[in-house]
Amino acid sequence: MPPLYHFTVLPPKMPEAVAELQEINMLRGHFGGDLWYINPNQHSPMYVPRLLFGFQLLGKLRRAEAQLSLHHFYNPDAFAFPFLRWLKKPIIYAVSGGVAEGRLNAAFFNRMAAVAVPDERSLRRLQARGVTTGVQMRPGIDTMRFRHHPQPLTGELRLLMASAPWTEAQFASKGIDALLEAVARLPRLHLTFLWRGVLEEAMCARVKRLNLQDRVTVINRRVDVNAVLAEMHGAVALANRPGIMKAYPHSLLDALAAGKPVLVNRAIPMADYVAASGCGVVIEEVNAESVLEAVEKWSGQYAQVAETARTVGQRDFSQQQFINAYEKLYARLTSNK
Repeated sequence: MPPLYHFTVLPPKMPEAVAELQEINMLRGHFGGDLWYINPNQHSPMYVPRLLFGFQLLGKLRRAEAQLSLHHFYNPDAFAFPFLRWLKKPIIYAVSGGVAEGRLNAAFFNRMAAVAVPDERSLRRLQARGVTTGVQMRPGIDTMRFRHHPQPLTGELRLLMASAPWTEAQFASKGIDALLEAVARLPRLHLTFLWRGVLEEAMCARVKRLNLQDRVTVINRRVDVNAVLAEMHGAVALANRPGIMKAYPHSLLDALAAGKPVLVNRAIPMADYVAASGCGVVIEEVNAESVLEAVEKWSGQYAQVAETARTVGQRDFSQQQFINAYEKLYARLTSNK
């Protein structure tokens, strides 16, 4: 029997641009199974808080369980959704954005069959709070889609930022305002943003206000990411806390698969991997000063970090290793059911 996949966001305008959906569809392509969006706010006449997500589907979910092997539930942060307690089949709770510091409902997460996190930092935080069901599942992408097109760093520096905001507040929390300020202060820095079909006017207004139209490009359509990366020197992702984006942002995995080094700030769990492997530079804080400091360091080490990126990107994040890891987990959780 197949799994059932759950996702907690509203159905997006450009689902192919959402990293969690790329991951879910990769798993569905191998294991089968349906995807259910459990956020009721698309059709609700009033706002429904997260504590009530899923209850509108609980009857259907309970009836569907007769044809399911398990539930695979995706959410960016470690939030205890009460409706999950009412499900009978094993639940894998995938915390796609990593586990932040602070309080966590250990009793709830110990009721899950597994709490899947992509990084060692998050796994340690689960264990430190008494969660015994944590497992690390390193992400994977279709690395074979990408080809390496080297770009000599001789004049301008071109970076890709492909984690667009869902809300106005995320212009700050995802570091977009900090990146634009950095571009305004460093004339050789050029940024290309891949957008998701929302808040384009707000972004373009910021670019115009700072008079950056000649050095900031906003692409709000479906594109061949490999072709875009071919023109870039690297990619950048920022978040001022875990849970805002995936712990291993797919835009950075894409860049590494294309042999392009990355810039990532320390709050994003992937920063630990970047620092250990040497495939890029870690930004200390989400502000223009820290971005500029990291860019200068990155530029000075460019040949070295680019060579490392080319090595690790195709090696460490393959689609097959990701599927194999979940195949073993699914088998372990359903073997006695």
